[in-house]
Amino acid sequence: MLKAEEILTKVNTFLDNIPYDRKPQSLYEPIKYVLSMGGKRIRPVLMLLAYNLFKDDPESILMPACALETYHNYTLLHDDLMDNADLRRGHQTVHRRWDANTAILSGDSMLVLAYQRMAQCSADKVQEVLNLFTETALEIGEGQQYDMDFEHRNDVREEEYIEMIRLKTSVLLACATKIGAILADASAQDADNIYRFGEQMGLAFQLQDDFLDVYGDTKVFGKAIGGDIVSNKKTYMLINAFNRADAAQRAELERWIEATDFDAKEKIAAVTRIYNEIGIDRLAMEKIKFYFNESKKYLDAVNVAPERKAELAKYTAEMMKRQY
Repeated sequence: MLKAEEILTKVNTFLDNIPYDRKPQSLYEPIKYVLSMGGKRIRPVLMLLAYNLFKDDPESILMPACALETYHNYTLLHDDLMDNADLRRGHQTVHRRWDANTAILSGDSMLVLAYQRMAQCSADKVQEVLNLFTETALEIGEGQQYDMDFEHRNDVREEEYIEMIRLKTSVLLACATKIGAILADASAQDADNIYRFGEQMGLAFQLQDDFLDVYGDTKVFGKAIGGDIVSNKKTYMLINAFNRADAAQRAELERWIEATDFDAKEKIAAVTRIYNEIGIDRLAMEKIKFYFNESKKYLDAVNVAPERKAELAKYTAEMMKRQY
């Protein structure tokens, strides 16, 4: 069985060597640029690790695995445009390096390429795989819309937020693991359990992202702390603060959210203090642990020898070791 590091190397090499023979070059150059930025390649690595639970030739599904990475980066390209972001992984975003119209067209083409690459899986599995991929893509769009809708609400319930991040983030990780299982001829029950594993892991991962934006170490986390607070992003932290705050705390939260002229450091410090008073840090850590433990239950239920699960279990545990 391959190690996760070996799989990552194979994924990067494969992505680097996918030819782009079509024209015009101005349409495909931004696609190559986006896919060359690097990143953790979590989704294709998860697909190959899930496949490797059942079969020993994960290299045989590199094209559909890279289809998921193509799709994921398509969503990032359009997210950057929607957010008017300047940088992605330390590089200029496509709409900054080129322009907005190029970002839209190249992003659209990435989506088509993702389907084309996914369809290059085993002929007897292509319908099942494409059905899952299509359902996942629709769910991700639904999650993105819920996220945008929540920007205008201060009454979002925790269960609404969990469903939003399940759709926006978790289902693509779940899709990756299940497609890997399907292509490896896993039983329907094993494929469903590995899907739930990916889904629960995705929830833990996104909730940890929310937590680290407030309590993380900038040097380890890899981005500035407090960005979600400054931008009033509806995270697990803020939603639960609103739902659990007393009158004075809620009034202060509302004042900071409505403020248009403020010192960022002061706002981050004030909102974090409210989180600490309410105990949001403890609440979030308990929820992260809950979903991580749920994911392990589903992996345990997959009907293969424990030693075959070791690498996937190790990889997902490492995913959750980002520093607080």
